[in-house]
Amino acid sequence: MAFSEVDGYQAVQYCFPLHNSSCVKEVRSITENILMQLFFFSVSAFTVFVNLLVIISISHFKQLHTPTNLLILSLAVADLLVGIFVIPVEGIKVIESCWYLGETMCSVFHGIVFSVIFVSLYNLVIIAVDRYVAVCDPLLYISKITIGKTVTSIFLTWIFSFIYNLVILYCNGQWYRSQAHKNCHGECVLFISFTWGIIDLFVSFVAPCSVIICLYMNIFKVARIQVKAMNITTRIKISERKATKTLGVVLSVFLVGWITYYIGSLSEDYLVHSDVIIAFLSWVVYIHSFLNPLIYALFYPWFKTAVRHIITLHILAPSSSLINLLPENC
Repeated sequence: MAFSEVDGYQAVQYCFPLHNSSCVKEVRSITENILMQLFFFSVSAFTVFVNLLVIISISHFKQLHTPTNLLILSLAVADLLVGIFVIPVEGIKVIESCWYLGETMCSVFHGIVFSVIFVSLYNLVIIAVDRYVAVCDPLLYISKITIGKTVTSIFLTWIFSFIYNLVILYCNGQWYRSQAHKNCHGECVLFISFTWGIIDLFVSFVAPCSVIICLYMNIFKVARIQVKAMNITTRIKISERKATKTLGVVLSVFLVGWITYYIGSLSEDYLVHSDVIIAFLSWVVYIHSFLNPLIYALFYPWFKTAVRHIITLHILAPSSSLINLLPENC
């Protein structure tokens, strides 16, 4: 590894010593590196573990095979990919402060990151539609929101996400001249033109967030009217309100991070101090991948029961998929 002196006192380490325009590598102590590695490994492992619990729960127990839970399953799969791929790679970028995987992998990484986050956001849009119909038109919910329609909407969301983000990467030169505009050799950054930036702002932020906020404003408005109009509520309506409240919390937490990310990305400070701010704002978004299952654990009784059966290996017993997970007062 090559070094050069700065002011005669401190050595500077480069990502690629033999490259004239190499990025400067941040030098840390062994203790700092170990602590950072343990932190990112723990975050990644926990994210994978808790989202696997959600996926196994909904997939195994037939009582949980509902349109709403299928949407939660899709969201958990996206969060699982964040834990398996995004968080470890982002952790390596932070620890090493250099990108050693090449230009093609940089483009692939950006494609996966934005596709998975895009899927999560549009899953929340579909969840908002699901809750809107459940609360505002409960008598027609079963006929309007079916398993088949939900699976189709999930499939189309994933397909559209990957196609849309591949188009953005291609049109901005990320596939055939991935790092042509980089400041130095050894960094992995995404450059988007002004036109595509405006398009992405609308498609990935303004449109979905506006739909979500409008739907939930109507949901809570109708819910308040229903509570005032009814002295006795049925078991179904109580369950629907709990589901709406829980998913509303998930949605709110996600939107706070997403809105913060886009506000920061459009600010002047972001452009000036992009390395630090983009890393911080990106982690604000990634952090929701392991927060979501914790929210389910706090608000969903079925999730606690399902996890207990999974951890104790009761799901290996015959007919375990038919176990009743919902308490009578749910």
